[in-house]
Amino acid sequence: MPEELRALGRSLDPPGASGTESMVERVLEQILAEQVPVPVAEPSGPATRIRSARRWTRQRWRSLTAALCGLLTVLVLTPPVRAAVVDWFGFGGVEVRYEPSEPHASPSPVPGCEQGLTVAGAARRAGIEPLLPRELGRPSAAQVSADRRVLSLCWDNGDGEVIRLDQFRATLSPLFWKSTTVPYEPVTVNGDSGLWFAEPHRLELALIDARGHEYARTVRTAGPTLLWEDQGEQRTLRLEGVESRERAEAVAESVE
Repeated sequence: MPEELRALGRSLDPPGASGTESMVERVLEQILAEQVPVPVAEPSGPATRIRSARRWTRQRWRSLTAALCGLLTVLVLTPPVRAAVVDWFGFGGVEVRYEPSEPHASPSPVPGCEQGLTVAGAARRAGIEPLLPRELGRPSAAQVSADRRVLSLCWDNGDGEVIRLDQFRATLSPLFWKSTTVPYEPVTVNGDSGLWFAEPHRLELALIDARGHEYARTVRTAGPTLLWEDQGEQRTLRLEGVESRERAEAVAESVE
């Protein structure tokens, strides 16, 4: 267990951390410095041996519990590590990682809704009623992913520029993976949490079949994106194609 905790501590170190030991490791070393004493031999006998084993187990469990509590304390009280934990647990079906050492290419054009579905047709196929932003008016087209988990709405201004709004039921397991070289900015949309990505970042989308097995994955470089959760609808939304954070927030807040 101590070795596993140390490995976890190393994986959660913030980018640019120096030294041979992570902050989490140093705290764990202090917590684990006092070793649990080895049980002292007592007169033999079944009852005595059972009591001794139980006492040793309780002491060992207290030691490991203390180590875990110490690790959690570090995670809660240390901002850089706390940020890494947020990335690790993800964001309503989206896993976000801050990786400043991995440069990304220029963003690819925002993909349109090639299926050309109507909003009503997309709703029937996905099994959810889409949330629509008043700020953008009626979508030009809609689309549903092959696994029917992601419903997308598109607005095409006629000049080849597309605004795309993806939405899906918030899940614990990620559907989207985002990797960014620039720290994202926390935002609030109608009282719910959100993230603004001002710079190009790596985006992956995994498609899952009915048995929960991944059968396809797309990867591209996305441009400025607003990501947020609608707690009331238990849905995660992703808006791409709006360059300004203020404008993106206005669109998000008009969703109903």
